[in-house]
Amino acid sequence: MTLPYVRKSGGGIPLVLVHGYLGGGAQWRGQMRAFKGMRVVAPCLPGFGESARLPAPKTVGGFARAVLNLLQRENIPRFFLLGHSMGGMIAQEIARIAPEKVGALILYATGALGALPGRFETMEESRRRLLEEGAQKAAARIPAKWLARGKNAGRNYRLAVCLARRADVSAHLAGLAAMQAWDGRRALRRIGCPVLIVWGDLDQSYRREQIDFLHNNIPRAELAVIAGASHLAHLEKPRQFNAAVRKFIARQNI
Repeated sequence: MTLPYVRKSGGGIPLVLVHGYLGGGAQWRGQMRAFKGMRVVAPCLPGFGESARLPAPKTVGGFARAVLNLLQRENIPRFFLLGHSMGGMIAQEIARIAPEKVGALILYATGALGALPGRFETMEESRRRLLEEGAQKAAARIPAKWLARGKNAGRNYRLAVCLARRADVSAHLAGLAAMQAWDGRRALRRIGCPVLIVWGDLDQSYRREQIDFLHNNIPRAELAVIAGASHLAHLEKPRQFNAAVRKFIARQNI
């Protein structure tokens, strides 16, 4: 079994960072520097980033198993878990199938319903445009929706596009299919660990309704809203993002 590529830094308590659709482990470079004193582990999901050569699973559960297999190889039996966007769905799935492994959960710019109601475009529209325009144009167009300044976001936009361009059409389609078929709403009340929800108030992918649904249905959840940030708040407002995550983790035991 070929396992995904992983970026690693530091030592101490493990913090696993799971990127989303069209992302990659390289998007967390700032966090790997900021979270000193922790063993930060940032996989590249199959089909994306530096794991682009691997076939992408077509289900959220398939991605979750790939991450768990990687963590088993890395000898990490218990960890803090942060998931962004589609990675937040994967993190919820990991918490469902392996709750004993998750000491605390950070759900960042994500929701409990993979169809993403209120998204800047429907999944069907993304799929149609992908097949018409190709992966490279999609990789330039979609990240612009993830940043408050869009294509004018400088290096943040360039990084998002660079990562997105590693994925081919099959990975795009697998990610869209995995998200659209996934529904984690029934499992929310069974999440037993502490949860932090992080959301930028300009996010065009996950609207406030999805965030409030998470907050209201997870028993031990708290919410951190980052003003003036969109879907990639960790790049746009890194100080606020990193501070919220560090403060939450500092209060936890593993």
